[in-house]
Amino acid sequence: MKLRSLFTLATLTIASATYAQETTEAPLQISGSVDTYFKYDFAKAPNIKTSFVTDQNSVSLGMVDLALKKTTGKASFVGELSFGPRGQGQSIPNGSLASTAGGDVSASSFHIQNLYVNYAFTDKFTMTAGYMGTFIGYEVISPVANFNYSTSYLFSYGPFQNAGVKGTYAFSDKVSLMLGLFNEWNSYSASRGVSSVGGQLMVSPVKGWTAYINGLHGLDAYGNYSTIVDLTTSYQVTEKVKIGLNAADLSAGSDNFGYTGVALYPQYAFSPAVALGVRAEYMNFKGVAGGDDASVLSGTLSANIKAGGLTFIPEVRFDNDKDFSQSFLKSDGITPTKSASQFSLAAVYAF
Repeated sequence: MKLRSLFTLATLTIASATYAQETTEAPLQISGSVDTYFKYDFAKAPNIKTSFVTDQNSVSLGMVDLALKKTTGKASFVGELSFGPRGQGQSIPNGSLASTAGGDVSASSFHIQNLYVNYAFTDKFTMTAGYMGTFIGYEVISPVANFNYSTSYLFSYGPFQNAGVKGTYAFSDKVSLMLGLFNEWNSYSASRGVSSVGGQLMVSPVKGWTAYINGLHGLDAYGNYSTIVDLTTSYQVTEKVKIGLNAADLSAGSDNFGYTGVALYPQYAFSPAVALGVRAEYMNFKGVAGGDDASVLSGTLSANIKAGGLTFIPEVRFDNDKDFSQSFLKSDGITPTKSASQFSLAAVYAF
């Protein structure tokens, strides 16, 4: 009896130690950002219709972003809330718009950017479920992760969020593969059921170079069955020089609609506190000009000037639309024009 008791005690001790090891808790991580901006369009009215930075000749709000992350053993969660125009109605469509006067997106009341859980079954295989920022594209909603403050056409016309479940397998630290099932794009609750499949192949051939080949097929935010294929890559050439690239093709619905685009992001860091970067983008919209294609060229010059957690982003942007598909107007607000330009100054604080 005594021997049995000792065996039981030893078993419980081993089990307790194993459980404690598996449920080791990391402290709760809190991060986020706040941002504000001034923008002046040289036509004296908002002309460039990419996402965010919409107000003309105004000191305006971006967003307050608050992210929480915690890991306990093999399980973890991420929750990210945002408040302000950039983080509410301008980036998250939801049912509350129907009850607002005129569908005013500034009155949107649903603020979740990310809400998902992870479980690492092994060191190589992880499952994730919930509402996630999209894996498509180079730029993201939060300005902290973007060098430019204004956004590209590729970002603005692609998905913002994907709700669903995905599995990621890391073959090594240089190669991983993700496959997932998702709701329609930008929807945290599927009105049409789980309707999209997607995947991502990550390769990192050499130090400083990472590339993501992405694909997503299913219902987009407008109810069309769409297919997007996307390449996102960046290479830290030297300590001072970085080059990024985003290329994508989207085919929407049964007709020849969608887009093909490419954006190049060369950047040079003069010091840890000062960097200069360019976004050069070409966007071809399929079948929008009387059934013909229409293209836009965009050039954006941005500086990042850092002081502690604060980054100032002065930026000049020039867009050229030879097919008049973007409806740029001159300062009289009536006469169509092929070009648009704007200046902005943003302040982004990250914590």
